Amino acid sequence: MGKISLVSAKYIIHATINIDGMVDRPDVIGSVFGQTEGLLGSDLELRELQSSGRIGRIEVETHSKDGKTFGEISIPSSLDKTETALVAAALETILRIGPCNAEVKVTGLEDVRAAKRDQLIDRAKSLLSTFTHGTLPDSREIKEEVTNAVRVADIVKYGEDQLPAGPDVENAESVILVEGRADVINLLKYDIKNAVSMNGTSVPKTVIEMAKSKEVTVFVDGDRGGDLIIKELAEVAKIDFVAKAPDGKEVEEITHKEIHQALRGKVSLKAALEYKRPARVKPRVGDTSERDRGRSERKPFNRNDRRPERKPFDRSERKPFNRKDRKPSNGRFNSRDRYPDREFRIPIKQKEKFIDLIKEMDGTKNACLLDGRGNILGKVPAKEAASTMEGLGKATSVVIIDGSLTKELLTAAENARVRYLIGKKSYLKDVKSQVKVFTKKDLC
Repeated sequence: MGKISLVSAKYIIHATINIDGMVDRPDVIGSVFGQTEGLLGSDLELRELQSSGRIGRIEVETHSKDGKTFGEISIPSSLDKTETALVAAALETILRIGPCNAEVKVTGLEDVRAAKRDQLIDRAKSLLSTFTHGTLPDSREIKEEVTNAVRVADIVKYGEDQLPAGPDVENAESVILVEGRADVINLLKYDIKNAVSMNGTSVPKTVIEMAKSKEVTVFVDGDRGGDLIIKELAEVAKIDFVAKAPDGKEVEEITHKEIHQALRGKVSLKAALEYKRPARVKPRVGDTSERDRGRSERKPFNRNDRRPERKPFDRSERKPFNRKDRKPSNGRFNSRDRYPDREFRIPIKQKEKFIDLIKEMDGTKNACLLDGRGNILGKVPAKEAASTMEGLGKATSVVIIDGSLTKELLTAAENARVRYLIGKKSYLKDVKSQVKVFTKKDLC
Protein backbone atom coordinates (compact mmCIF):
# COMPACT_ATOMS: atom_id res chain seq x y z
CA MET A 1 0.00 0.00 0.00
CA GLY A 2 1.39 3.45 -0.90
CA LYS A 3 2.10 6.12 1.65
CA ILE A 4 -0.35 8.94 2.21
CA SER A 5 1.28 12.36 2.42
CA LEU A 6 1.08 14.18 5.74
CA VAL A 7 -1.75 16.69 5.42
CA SER A 8 -0.98 18.91 8.42
CA ALA A 9 1.75 18.44 11.03
CA LYS A 10 0.92 19.66 14.51
CA TYR A 11 4.18 18.72 16.20
CA ILE A 12 7.79 17.97 15.25
CA ILE A 13 9.97 15.59 17.30
CA HIS A 14 13.60 16.74 17.50
CA ALA A 15 16.31 14.29 18.63
CA THR A 16 20.10 13.99 18.47
CA ILE A 17 22.15 10.82 17.75
CA ASN A 18 25.69 9.89 18.83
CA ILE A 19 27.10 6.74 17.17
CA ASP A 20 30.41 5.04 18.02
CA GLY A 21 31.30 4.32 14.42
CA MET A 22 30.66 5.22 10.79
CA VAL A 23 27.11 4.67 9.50
CA ASP A 24 24.97 6.06 6.71
CA ARG A 25 21.61 7.82 6.77
CA PRO A 26 19.60 4.73 5.65
CA ASP A 27 21.07 2.78 8.60
CA VAL A 28 19.64 5.35 11.03
CA ILE A 29 16.17 5.33 9.44
CA GLY A 30 16.12 1.53 9.38
CA SER A 31 17.02 1.38 13.08
CA VAL A 32 14.23 3.83 13.92
CA PHE A 33 11.63 1.61 12.27
CA GLY A 34 13.17 -1.71 13.30
CA GLN A 35 13.97 -1.12 16.98
CA THR A 36 10.65 0.60 17.79
CA GLU A 37 8.56 -2.10 16.05
CA GLY A 38 6.04 -3.70 18.41
CA LEU A 39 7.12 -1.45 21.30
CA LEU A 40 3.97 0.71 21.48
CA GLY A 41 1.42 -1.74 20.05
CA SER A 42 -0.23 -1.89 16.65
CA ASP A 43 -1.96 1.51 17.02
CA LEU A 44 1.37 3.36 17.29
CA GLU A 45 3.42 1.30 14.83
CA LEU A 46 5.63 3.79 12.96
CA ARG A 47 5.23 2.07 9.57
CA GLU A 48 1.44 2.03 9.88
CA LEU A 49 1.36 5.64 11.11
CA GLN A 50 3.49 6.76 8.18
CA SER A 51 1.37 4.81 5.71
CA SER A 52 -1.80 6.47 7.01
CA GLY A 53 -0.23 9.93 6.90
CA ARG A 54 -0.22 10.49 10.67
CA ILE A 55 3.59 10.48 10.81
CA GLY A 56 5.57 12.33 8.15
CA ARG A 57 8.85 11.63 6.47
CA ILE A 58 11.70 10.97 8.92
CA GLU A 59 14.47 13.48 8.24
CA VAL A 60 18.04 12.55 9.27
CA GLU A 61 21.13 14.74 8.97
CA THR A 62 24.51 13.18 9.85
CA HIS A 63 28.18 14.15 9.88
CA SER A 64 31.31 12.25 10.90
CA LYS A 65 34.28 13.25 13.03
CA ASP A 66 37.16 11.20 14.48
CA GLY A 67 35.55 7.91 13.41
CA LYS A 68 32.21 8.73 15.07
CA THR A 69 28.89 9.81 13.58
CA PHE A 70 26.71 12.59 14.93
CA GLY A 71 23.39 13.83 13.66
CA GLU A 72 19.84 15.05 14.19
CA ILE A 73 16.46 13.39 13.64
CA SER A 74 13.23 15.28 12.84
CA ILE A 75 9.85 13.53 12.71
CA PRO A 76 6.66 15.53 11.90
CA SER A 77 3.50 14.26 13.61
CA SER A 78 -0.23 14.92 13.37
CA LEU A 79 -0.98 12.80 16.45
CA ASP A 80 -2.14 14.36 19.69
CA LYS A 81 0.30 15.48 22.41
CA THR A 82 0.26 12.22 24.37
CA GLU A 83 0.78 9.95 21.37
CA THR A 84 3.52 12.20 19.99
CA ALA A 85 5.30 12.09 23.35
CA LEU A 86 5.10 8.29 23.40
CA VAL A 87 6.64 8.05 19.92
CA ALA A 88 9.39 10.46 20.99
CA ALA A 89 10.14 8.42 24.11
CA ALA A 90 10.33 5.25 21.99
CA LEU A 91 13.22 6.76 20.01
CA GLU A 92 15.39 6.82 23.14
CA THR A 93 15.18 3.00 23.37
CA ILE A 94 17.43 2.69 20.27
CA LEU A 95 20.81 1.37 21.47
CA ARG A 96 22.47 0.25 18.22
CA ILE A 97 22.54 1.57 14.69
CA GLY A 98 24.05 -0.89 12.26
CA PRO A 99 26.99 -2.62 13.95
CA CYS A 100 27.73 0.33 16.27
CA ASN A 101 26.55 1.37 19.70
CA ALA A 102 24.36 4.48 19.60
CA GLU A 103 22.61 6.94 21.90
CA VAL A 104 19.43 8.82 20.91
CA LYS A 105 18.34 11.82 22.99
CA VAL A 106 15.06 13.70 22.39
CA THR A 107 15.75 17.44 22.66
CA GLY A 108 12.19 18.68 22.40
CA LEU A 109 8.72 18.68 20.91
CA GLU A 110 7.98 21.68 18.70
CA ASP A 111 4.40 22.94 18.37
CA VAL A 112 4.11 23.93 14.71
CA ARG A 113 0.85 25.73 15.36
CA ALA A 114 2.52 28.08 17.86
CA ALA A 115 4.96 29.21 15.17
CA LYS A 116 2.07 29.66 12.75
CA ARG A 117 0.19 31.61 15.40
CA ASP A 118 3.12 34.01 15.91
CA GLN A 119 3.40 34.47 12.16
CA LEU A 120 -0.34 35.13 11.96
CA ILE A 121 -0.15 37.79 14.72
CA ASP A 122 2.78 39.56 13.05
CA ARG A 123 0.96 39.58 9.73
CA ALA A 124 -2.23 40.89 11.35
CA LYS A 125 -0.27 43.73 12.95
CA SER A 126 1.23 44.62 9.59
CA LEU A 127 -2.19 44.60 7.88
CA LEU A 128 -3.77 46.66 10.67
CA SER A 129 -0.95 49.21 10.53
CA THR A 130 -1.36 49.56 6.76
CA PHE A 131 -5.13 49.87 7.13
CA THR A 132 -4.84 52.50 9.90
CA HIS A 133 -2.41 54.69 7.98
CA GLY A 134 -4.49 54.42 4.86
CA THR A 135 -7.77 55.61 6.38
CA LEU A 136 -8.89 59.23 6.42
CA PRO A 137 -8.37 61.16 9.71
CA ASP A 138 -11.35 62.70 11.47
CA SER A 139 -12.12 66.43 11.38
CA ARG A 140 -10.30 67.15 14.66
CA GLU A 141 -7.08 65.57 13.38
CA ILE A 142 -7.33 67.55 10.12
CA LYS A 143 -7.91 70.79 12.00
CA GLU A 144 -4.97 70.11 14.36
CA GLU A 145 -2.68 69.29 11.46
CA VAL A 146 -3.58 72.49 9.61
CA THR A 147 -3.19 74.60 12.77
CA ASN A 148 0.25 73.11 13.50
CA ALA A 149 1.33 73.78 9.94
CA VAL A 150 0.28 77.44 10.27
CA ARG A 151 2.14 77.80 13.58
CA VAL A 152 5.33 76.37 12.13
CA ALA A 153 4.98 78.65 9.10
CA ASP A 154 4.74 81.69 11.44
CA ILE A 155 8.15 80.92 12.99
CA VAL A 156 10.91 83.20 11.67
CA LYS A 157 14.69 83.24 12.00
CA TYR A 158 15.95 86.06 14.23
CA GLY A 159 19.43 87.56 14.42
CA GLU A 160 22.77 86.33 13.18
CA ASP A 161 22.34 83.07 15.13
CA GLN A 162 19.10 82.36 13.22
CA LEU A 163 17.10 81.73 16.41
CA PRO A 164 13.53 80.40 16.08
CA ALA A 165 11.16 83.21 17.01
CA GLY A 166 7.62 84.52 16.65
CA PRO A 167 6.77 86.95 13.83
CA ASP A 168 6.51 90.01 16.16
CA VAL A 169 9.94 89.73 17.84
CA GLU A 170 11.67 92.16 15.44
CA ASN A 171 9.33 95.10 16.18
CA ALA A 172 8.25 94.28 19.75
CA GLU A 173 9.61 96.38 22.64
CA SER A 174 9.41 93.43 25.02
CA VAL A 175 10.16 89.80 24.21
CA ILE A 176 9.78 86.45 25.95
CA LEU A 177 12.96 84.36 25.97
CA VAL A 178 12.36 80.58 26.08
CA GLU A 179 14.61 77.53 25.89
CA GLY A 180 13.69 75.75 22.65
CA ARG A 181 11.75 75.78 19.39
CA ALA A 182 8.91 73.67 20.86
CA ASP A 183 8.33 76.37 23.50
CA VAL A 184 7.93 79.01 20.76
CA ILE A 185 5.40 76.80 18.94
CA ASN A 186 3.35 76.31 22.12
CA LEU A 187 3.24 80.07 22.74
CA LEU A 188 2.20 80.65 19.12
CA LYS A 189 -0.64 78.19 19.71
CA TYR A 190 -2.11 80.70 22.17
CA ASP A 191 -1.38 83.77 20.00
CA ILE A 192 1.79 84.90 21.82
CA LYS A 193 4.01 86.01 18.94
CA ASN A 194 6.88 87.84 20.66
CA ALA A 195 8.77 84.75 21.88
CA VAL A 196 12.33 83.89 20.88
CA SER A 197 14.27 80.70 21.58
CA MET A 198 17.85 80.39 22.87
CA ASN A 199 18.06 77.18 20.83
CA GLY A 200 19.73 75.34 23.71
CA THR A 201 21.15 76.05 27.16
CA SER A 202 24.11 78.20 26.08
CA VAL A 203 23.41 81.91 25.61
CA PRO A 204 23.86 83.09 21.96
CA LYS A 205 25.29 86.51 21.08
CA THR A 206 21.97 87.48 19.50
CA VAL A 207 20.27 87.24 22.88
CA ILE A 208 22.97 89.35 24.59
CA GLU A 209 22.63 92.11 21.97
CA MET A 210 18.82 91.94 21.99
CA ALA A 211 18.71 92.36 25.80
CA LYS A 212 20.46 95.74 25.49
CA SER A 213 17.58 97.31 23.52
CA LYS A 214 14.48 95.32 24.54
CA GLU A 215 12.72 94.35 27.76
CA VAL A 216 13.42 90.64 28.21
CA THR A 217 11.30 88.21 30.23
CA VAL A 218 12.88 84.80 30.65
CA PHE A 219 10.28 81.99 30.61
CA VAL A 220 11.88 78.69 31.76
CA ASP A 221 10.75 75.21 32.76
CA GLY A 222 9.75 74.50 36.35
CA ASP A 223 12.73 72.31 37.19
CA ARG A 224 16.36 72.47 38.29
CA GLY A 225 17.49 73.09 34.70
CA GLY A 226 15.41 76.27 34.56
CA ASP A 227 17.14 77.61 37.68
CA LEU A 228 20.56 77.03 36.11
CA ILE A 229 19.57 78.85 32.90
CA ILE A 230 18.47 81.90 34.94
CA LYS A 231 21.86 82.02 36.71
CA GLU A 232 23.73 81.73 33.41
CA LEU A 233 21.69 84.51 31.76
CA ALA A 234 22.18 86.79 34.77
CA GLU A 235 25.94 86.70 34.26
CA VAL A 236 26.07 87.51 30.51
CA ALA A 237 22.89 89.44 29.61
CA LYS A 238 20.58 92.16 30.91
CA ILE A 239 17.42 90.36 32.07
CA ASP A 240 14.42 92.30 33.37
CA PHE A 241 11.92 89.67 34.53
CA VAL A 242 11.71 85.92 35.16
CA ALA A 243 8.66 83.66 34.74
CA LYS A 244 8.58 79.95 35.50
CA ALA A 245 6.31 77.10 34.46
CA PRO A 246 4.59 75.14 37.25
CA ASP A 247 6.88 72.79 39.20
CA GLY A 248 7.77 69.67 37.22
CA LYS A 249 6.31 70.97 33.93
CA GLU A 250 7.88 72.32 30.74
CA VAL A 251 6.85 75.40 28.78
CA GLU A 252 6.15 73.31 25.68
CA GLU A 253 3.46 71.24 27.44
CA ILE A 254 1.59 73.69 29.68
CA THR A 255 -1.91 74.99 28.90
CA HIS A 256 -3.16 78.47 27.97
CA LYS A 257 -4.25 79.18 31.54
CA GLU A 258 -0.92 78.06 33.03
CA ILE A 259 1.03 80.22 30.52
CA HIS A 260 -0.86 83.39 31.44
CA GLN A 261 -0.65 82.64 35.18
CA ALA A 262 3.12 82.22 34.89
CA LEU A 263 3.57 85.44 32.88
CA ARG A 264 1.36 87.45 35.23
CA GLY A 265 3.37 86.14 38.17
CA LYS A 266 6.77 87.12 36.74
CA VAL A 267 9.31 88.57 39.18
CA SER A 268 12.46 90.60 38.89
CA LEU A 269 15.77 88.88 38.22
CA LYS A 270 17.02 89.72 41.72
CA ALA A 271 13.98 88.10 43.35
CA ALA A 272 14.34 85.02 41.14
CA LEU A 273 18.00 84.59 42.12
CA GLU A 274 17.23 84.93 45.83
CA TYR A 275 14.47 82.33 45.63
CA LYS A 276 15.49 78.90 46.90
CA ARG A 277 13.55 75.80 45.94
CA PRO A 278 12.24 74.21 49.17
CA ALA A 279 13.78 70.84 49.98
CA ARG A 280 11.37 67.94 50.18
CA VAL A 281 11.88 66.66 53.71
CA LYS A 282 9.80 63.74 54.88
CA PRO A 283 8.08 64.67 58.19
CA ARG A 284 9.21 62.56 61.11
CA VAL A 285 6.96 61.20 63.80
CA GLY A 286 7.45 63.00 67.08
CA ASP A 287 9.16 66.08 65.63
CA THR A 288 10.78 68.37 68.23
CA SER A 289 8.63 71.33 67.21
CA GLU A 290 5.45 69.30 67.76
CA ARG A 291 6.66 68.18 71.20
CA ASP A 292 7.51 71.75 72.17
CA ARG A 293 4.10 72.92 70.95
CA GLY A 294 2.41 70.24 73.07
CA ARG A 295 4.43 71.21 76.14
CA SER A 296 3.53 74.88 75.74
CA GLU A 297 -0.18 74.00 75.71
CA ARG A 298 0.10 71.75 78.76
CA LYS A 299 -1.71 72.97 81.86
CA PRO A 300 0.65 73.88 84.73
CA PHE A 301 0.79 71.37 87.57
CA ASN A 302 -1.22 72.26 90.62
CA ARG A 303 -0.72 70.21 93.80
CA ASN A 304 -4.32 70.96 94.90
CA ASP A 305 -5.68 69.21 91.81
CA ARG A 306 -4.48 65.82 92.97
CA ARG A 307 -7.01 63.11 93.71
CA PRO A 308 -7.86 62.54 97.38
CA GLU A 309 -5.89 59.71 98.86
CA ARG A 310 -7.69 56.37 99.22
CA LYS A 311 -8.30 54.84 102.60
CA PRO A 312 -5.96 51.99 103.38
CA PHE A 313 -7.41 48.52 102.80
CA ASP A 314 -8.33 46.67 105.95
CA ARG A 315 -6.95 43.16 105.55
CA SER A 316 -9.09 41.91 108.42
CA GLU A 317 -12.19 42.24 106.20
CA ARG A 318 -10.75 39.95 103.49
CA LYS A 319 -12.48 36.57 103.15
CA PRO A 320 -10.12 33.61 103.67
CA PHE A 321 -9.06 32.02 100.39
CA ASN A 322 -10.58 28.61 99.63
CA ARG A 323 -9.26 26.70 96.62
CA LYS A 324 -12.59 24.86 96.23
CA ASP A 325 -14.44 28.13 95.61
CA ARG A 326 -12.41 28.85 92.48
CA LYS A 327 -14.11 28.06 89.15
CA PRO A 328 -12.12 26.67 86.23
CA SER A 329 -11.62 29.20 83.41
CA ASN A 330 -9.82 27.05 80.83
CA GLY A 331 -6.75 29.28 81.03
CA ARG A 332 -8.72 32.42 80.06
CA PHE A 333 -10.04 35.26 82.15
CA ASN A 334 -13.83 35.18 82.00
CA SER A 335 -15.65 38.10 83.51
CA ARG A 336 -18.82 35.99 83.78
CA ASP A 337 -16.95 33.51 85.99
CA ARG A 338 -15.57 36.31 88.18
CA TYR A 339 -18.89 38.20 88.36
CA PRO A 340 -21.69 35.64 87.86
CA ASP A 341 -24.46 38.03 88.99
CA ARG A 342 -23.60 40.76 86.45
CA GLU A 343 -26.01 41.06 83.48
CA PHE A 344 -24.28 41.83 80.19
CA ARG A 345 -26.23 44.34 78.12
CA ILE A 346 -25.54 46.07 74.82
CA PRO A 347 -25.73 49.89 74.88
CA ILE A 348 -29.01 51.21 73.47
CA LYS A 349 -27.47 53.00 70.46
CA GLN A 350 -25.45 49.95 69.45
CA LYS A 351 -28.43 47.67 70.04
CA GLU A 352 -30.61 49.72 67.67
CA LYS A 353 -27.92 49.58 64.99
CA PHE A 354 -27.51 45.81 65.39
CA ILE A 355 -31.30 45.30 65.07
CA ASP A 356 -31.36 47.36 61.84
CA LEU A 357 -28.48 45.32 60.40
CA ILE A 358 -30.17 42.03 61.32
CA LYS A 359 -33.38 43.10 59.54
CA GLU A 360 -31.40 44.32 56.52
CA MET A 361 -29.46 41.05 56.25
CA ASP A 362 -32.51 38.79 56.73
CA GLY A 363 -32.45 36.06 54.09
CA THR A 364 -29.06 36.99 52.62
CA LYS A 365 -27.05 34.23 54.40
CA ASN A 366 -24.24 36.77 54.91
CA ALA A 367 -22.11 37.91 57.82
CA CYS A 368 -21.43 41.57 58.68
CA LEU A 369 -18.22 42.55 60.52
CA LEU A 370 -17.94 45.84 62.48
CA ASP A 371 -15.07 47.55 64.29
CA GLY A 372 -15.08 48.98 67.81
CA ARG A 373 -16.68 52.25 66.64
CA GLY A 374 -19.55 50.54 64.84
CA ASN A 375 -18.15 51.07 61.34
CA ILE A 376 -18.83 48.24 58.89
CA LEU A 377 -15.58 46.53 57.88
CA GLY A 378 -17.26 44.37 55.25
CA LYS A 379 -19.86 41.74 54.43
CA VAL A 380 -18.98 38.16 53.48
CA PRO A 381 -20.90 34.88 53.05
CA ALA A 382 -21.73 33.28 56.40
CA LYS A 383 -19.55 30.26 55.52
CA GLU A 384 -16.49 32.54 55.29
CA ALA A 385 -17.13 34.39 58.56
CA ALA A 386 -14.69 32.29 60.63
CA SER A 387 -11.78 32.64 58.19
CA THR A 388 -12.48 36.37 57.74
CA MET A 389 -12.40 36.96 61.50
CA GLU A 390 -9.04 35.22 61.76
CA GLY A 391 -7.73 37.24 58.83
CA LEU A 392 -8.80 40.63 60.25
CA GLY A 393 -7.56 39.79 63.74
CA LYS A 394 -8.23 42.32 66.50
CA ALA A 395 -9.82 44.82 64.09
CA THR A 396 -13.19 43.06 64.40
CA SER A 397 -15.36 43.89 67.42
CA VAL A 398 -18.87 42.78 66.37
CA VAL A 399 -19.97 39.95 64.05
CA ILE A 400 -23.61 39.68 62.95
CA ILE A 401 -24.52 36.49 61.06
CA ASP A 402 -27.70 35.69 59.16
CA GLY A 403 -27.55 32.08 60.33
CA SER A 404 -26.83 29.85 63.31
CA LEU A 405 -23.96 30.32 65.77
CA THR A 406 -21.70 27.26 66.08
CA LYS A 407 -18.70 26.22 68.14
CA GLU A 408 -16.41 26.90 65.16
CA LEU A 409 -17.62 30.51 64.92
CA LEU A 410 -17.19 30.99 68.67
CA THR A 411 -13.63 29.67 68.57
CA ALA A 412 -12.75 32.02 65.68
CA ALA A 413 -14.37 34.93 67.53
CA GLU A 414 -12.35 34.17 70.67
CA ASN A 415 -9.09 34.06 68.71
CA ALA A 416 -9.94 37.39 67.04
CA ARG A 417 -10.94 38.99 70.40
CA VAL A 418 -14.48 39.72 69.13
CA ARG A 419 -16.75 41.40 71.67
CA TYR A 420 -20.25 40.54 70.38
CA LEU A 421 -21.31 37.52 68.30
CA ILE A 422 -24.93 37.83 67.09
CA GLY A 423 -26.94 35.37 65.00
CA LYS A 424 -30.46 34.12 64.21
CA LYS A 425 -30.11 30.99 66.33
CA SER A 426 -27.46 29.64 68.69
CA TYR A 427 -26.22 26.13 69.43
CA LEU A 428 -23.94 27.47 72.15
CA LYS A 429 -26.02 26.75 75.23
CA ASP A 430 -24.20 26.83 78.55
CA VAL A 431 -20.90 27.63 76.83
CA LYS A 432 -18.64 29.96 78.83
CA SER A 433 -16.62 32.44 76.81
CA GLN A 434 -15.34 36.01 76.90
CA VAL A 435 -17.33 36.63 73.70
CA LYS A 436 -20.85 37.90 74.40
CA VAL A 437 -23.26 35.72 72.40
CA PHE A 438 -26.73 36.99 71.46
CA THR A 439 -29.50 35.86 69.15
CA LYS A 440 -32.06 37.87 67.20
CA LYS A 441 -34.62 37.00 69.86
CA ASP A 442 -32.39 38.40 72.62
CA LEU A 443 -32.13 41.79 70.91
CA CYS A 444 -35.67 42.18 69.61
